[in-house]
Amino acid sequence: MRSFQRHLGDFDARGIRVVAISTDATDVTRRHCQKLGFTYTFLSDPKAEVIGLYGLVHQGAGPGGADIARPAEYLIDSTGIIRWMNLTESVTVRARPEQVLKAWDDH
Repeated sequence: MRSFQRHLGDFDARGIRVVAISTDATDVTRRHCQKLGFTYTFLSDPKAEVIGLYGLVHQGAGPGGADIARPAEYLIDSTGIIRWMNLTESVTVRARPEQVLKAWDDH
């Protein structure tokens, strides 16, 4: 997440809007963003409704067996079509900003 913050200028230059979504409550997400200095959009989906629509619920993988969002990165165009995605099974494995930017540039 921090690496995406550091590369916001690269995303902005390409017209890419970075958005994150998690199962954390809104107040938890807000505090997290303030603490870490994130300036891109973070959405809160505590009932995992949107996360579930994308098939990204990692059941029981969070603290105390809570459901969390599976790490995933998507490039979605302005018409809502998914142009690229990266899905992982581990909460510790995520795409690097450079991978996402390369996927955009190669598209």
